[in-house]
Amino acid sequence: MNGKMVPDEMINRVLSLADWAPTHGRTEPWRFLVYHGEALKQFGKAHADLYWQHTPEDKRQEATREKLLHNVDLASHLVIAVMKRGDKPNIPQLEEVAATAAAIEHVLLGATALGISSFWSSGGMTHKHALKDYLDLGAEDIVMGLIFFGYTDEPVKEGIRNVPITEKVKWM
Repeated sequence: MNGKMVPDEMINRVLSLADWAPTHGRTEPWRFLVYHGEALKQFGKAHADLYWQHTPEDKRQEATREKLLHNVDLASHLVIAVMKRGDKPNIPQLEEVAATAAAIEHVLLGATALGISSFWSSGGMTHKHALKDYLDLGAEDIVMGLIFFGYTDEPVKEGIRNVPITEKVKWM
């Protein structure tokens, strides 16, 4: 990303596409925490600090801490995508995760259509309890990923798949 800012209205526009995702029981479990400006920098620091505080000393690396601290530097916005478990226990958690993933995909496709670069990350502390605590999430809520938005000067890369679609589809 090149550091150029995406207007907040465009971020809101792509996030609104999430509401078209399928959702069993209309639970709409997707939630988005949007960081930009000073809050984005503060999150970068908090993320690096969480990594350092909650990683055993013999496993933590200064290079990883620096990466977490600075990977927000050229992003316009960071959106933390969360599956917020509702009050319908008869709906399996897997379906709530799937609905949230579908909502995220809608957002990513919308961003691409508007010329906004995006990157869905599950690195750092994304799936660690310390980040859930930091975000004040419930025990059954799941951080689905960190989505970075911005603009880039790089050409759009062609998608690469390891297995052709013909090997993934079986007609009956």
